Amino acid sequence: MAQRFKTMLLFGAPGAGKGTQGELLGKIPGFFHLSTGDMFRSLDRESELGKTFASIAEKGDLVPDKLTIDLWQSYMAEQIEAGCFDPSNQILVLDGLPRTADQAKLIEPLIDVLGILHLHALDQEAMVNRLRQRALKQGRADDANESVIRNRLEIYERETRPVLDQYDASLVHDIDALGTMAIVLMQVLNVVAPIHARSVLPASV
Repeated sequence: MAQRFKTMLLFGAPGAGKGTQGELLGKIPGFFHLSTGDMFRSLDRESELGKTFASIAEKGDLVPDKLTIDLWQSYMAEQIEAGCFDPSNQILVLDGLPRTADQAKLIEPLIDVLGILHLHALDQEAMVNRLRQRALKQGRADDANESVIRNRLEIYERETRPVLDQYDASLVHDIDALGTMAIVLMQVLNVVAPIHARSVLPASV
């Protein structure tokens, strides 16, 4: 990929609603949402890479950094070739990447970070309950086990939350994740709408 994608990063602990808000943004013209979780889950589970991911997901651990970035680059190239993503006229809403300091370094030459949406919640038990309910509704076995859920939350606090410090504080916008979907979306749009207006070509408006 020769160009750096104009990008909004979605940060937040598992259960904070990144996927929901990312999907809503992705329905608005001028935005393209990519969830790395969905990207991994779309892998052929019978392939070598699919089996590797399944083994990692069952433990609630993170996929190795280099493997994650390589897969993401390949996936983005496919989206561009298929006409799903137009980097000239769309802002990439990246959900789930980077998750570690090393990932942030590896992806830095590939994306132009316009802003960071940090969905946060002080009540960890609310996050645990959200993940458990999501697992019941969607049949996501990786979220059904409470020990796996808590391991994912601990990994986020230990390895992913500090990644925010890699970026200029002026790029980080804190969003209260425990409101209703509409209230959270309103906060998100208050951040991204002005960024979108000044960052994309007129043809995408």
